[in-house]
Amino acid sequence: MRLPQSFFLRGTLTVARDLLGKAFTIRAENQKGKSQLISGIIVETEAYLAENDPACHAFSGPTPRTQIMFQPGGLLYVYFIYGMYHCVNIVTESEGRGAAVLLRAVEPREGISFMQQNRPTAKHLQDVSNGPGKLAQAFGLTRADNATVLTSPKSRIYLEDINYPPQEVVTTTRIGIKNGKDYPYRFYLRDNPYVSKK
Repeated sequence: MRLPQSFFLRGTLTVARDLLGKAFTIRAENQKGKSQLISGIIVETEAYLAENDPACHAFSGPTPRTQIMFQPGGLLYVYFIYGMYHCVNIVTESEGRGAAVLLRAVEPREGISFMQQNRPTAKHLQDVSNGPGKLAQAFGLTRADNATVLTSPKSRIYLEDINYPPQEVVTTTRIGIKNGKDYPYRFYLRDNPYVSKK
């Protein structure tokens, strides 16, 4: 079942935690031009809050780049970093808030060969999508996918509740940031081998 908009309109920390075990799915064209599903179980996320979070892109208010974060939850926010990587986020909370959840890692589920073709340098399956940049590359997502409405029945990108078995969740600090680095806003499934860093 696709996740409804109400799922994303809740508090960002709650959404970040509850996304663990959900399936991130896209419909893409393979090399033969045929449509196929590409899907992975979300195993690691980071929350970026609307208030008192200097690491959040929306911390200083709306800009042309971050205005998407001030829309109602349930949109895809994709940005380019270090001149080489895309990062995939999901906008959360109500309109005007400016918050999102970064998808840090997924466990490949469907369309694994598609992901591996997009990540030819990954020697092991665990390395295909165990990091934000790797995840975006594996799914073939770019800035062109920014502002995708994840809750639309017509969207090729969406999230699903697949009744993934409950797992122990670890709450810890975020990775690769200078500001707000001590905030416990990263969540991951404890024993999952596809987590980027434990």
